[in-house]
Amino acid sequence: MAQSAAPATGAPAITPISAKALAPWAVFVGSLALVLLYFVGAEQGATALISGEGVHEWVHDGRHLLGFPCH
Repeated sequence: MAQSAAPATGAPAITPISAKALAPWAVFVGSLALVLLYFVGAEQGATALISGEGVHEWVHDGRHLLGFPCH
């Protein structure tokens, strides 16, 4: 039982990801994180972009989980 079905060719080569290829994804994820942080942390009151309480109710539990006061 010491035989394997796959031929032994050695370990596959791992190629590093360049910073140039990673930069657009980093900007996208960073922008998305900032938008989420805004909606969870500041979307109410004088800085509200969307009127009403809808956004506040959707992110209410996340707001408390992250330590933002809301009431």
